[in-house]
Amino acid sequence: MPRVWTAIVAATLINLPFGSLYAFSVFLKPLEEALGASRFDLSIVFGLATITFTVGMNAAPRLFSLVGAPLLVALCSLAATAGIVMAALATSLIELGIGYGVLFGIGGGVAYIAMQQGVNLMLRSRHGLVNGYIVGLYPAGAMIAAPLFGWALALWGLRATMLGLAGALALTGLLAVGFVLLGGVRLRTAPGVTAPSGAAPPRRVFWQMAAVFFLAAAAGLMVLSQLKEIIVVYGGGTALALFATTAVTGAIAGARLGGGWLLDRFSVPQVMAFAHLWSLLGVVALTLLPSPVMAAIGLGMIGMGYGFISGSTAGGVAYYWPAGDYGRVASRLYVAWCVAAISLPLLAGHLYDLTGGYSTVVMIAGAGNLLGIVVALGLPRQSPKTAPAAA
Repeated sequence: MPRVWTAIVAATLINLPFGSLYAFSVFLKPLEEALGASRFDLSIVFGLATITFTVGMNAAPRLFSLVGAPLLVALCSLAATAGIVMAALATSLIELGIGYGVLFGIGGGVAYIAMQQGVNLMLRSRHGLVNGYIVGLYPAGAMIAAPLFGWALALWGLRATMLGLAGALALTGLLAVGFVLLGGVRLRTAPGVTAPSGAAPPRRVFWQMAAVFFLAAAAGLMVLSQLKEIIVVYGGGTALALFATTAVTGAIAGARLGGGWLLDRFSVPQVMAFAHLWSLLGVVALTLLPSPVMAAIGLGMIGMGYGFISGSTAGGVAYYWPAGDYGRVASRLYVAWCVAAISLPLLAGHLYDLTGGYSTVVMIAGAGNLLGIVVALGLPRQSPKTAPAAA
């Protein structure tokens, strides 16, 4: 008999090391030195990884009827491990782009949607909380990875650190396959499964959620992709920058869990509008009181706003759409995440190369938060307290 806890454990194991994507800023300086690359060049690699991650997410639903969950998870782990090995041995930006930006990204994207689909087909309650937990695994993985990467880079250098990440991907992938097999996790729809609310929403709801998600993700990914270096620009030392990278990614993980938890208690527009307001307050604080400590606090609030939106978006899909459609709808929504990753993060890298600062892009993020509040308040006030149907 399928057991939901095994699917949640498998999702945890496969997604935590993929979450190191959000600790990419720790690699910026070593990669610049090793490859002679600019900040903008490396922003392109990060952007490429998010593009291929999105390609993987949108390809995943097409694979559900062709490949079983254990084999699909195993292939994802193999692709990502090979990609990080290639990135570790890279001698050019192209090799880094293929390994980190393509193989690692695609493996992560397919695994992410596959495990969300598998878990949601087994859920009977707490759709917001559980989906908030799953999307929280990425920043949680970054929270673990950032200090480990900083420590390993200081002791052994870039190549050994990346090879260590490859080993972690292989090990956790193998364990995840075991739990998928143990729990009988499936990826195809069971007949008669309906959304907790009983019906799918109007088409406009998809586009509103995509817009709200994009506006928060653009700001959040700008923070995550260059957090360490932004702290340094605002006057913080290396120790504060590494601590902030760990603390902020942890706060985002908590916010993703919190966004899903709030969705089980409050309406979708209330939670999403609150998320953008919280991020906006961080922008205002950093703009008015620029300092190393305020940079850590303000960037943390911006990241948390993105986290609240991520958790409530994942939970919102589970409440608005039938469980069997979760992977299809979520993967399409995450296209907004991909577009966000090549907007403000790339602009931030470009403006830094031109001006040596980040203040302008922070204010642009705040303007996006204002718009996000308006769009979020237009979503239907569907109660998250509606009892879900058995999966």
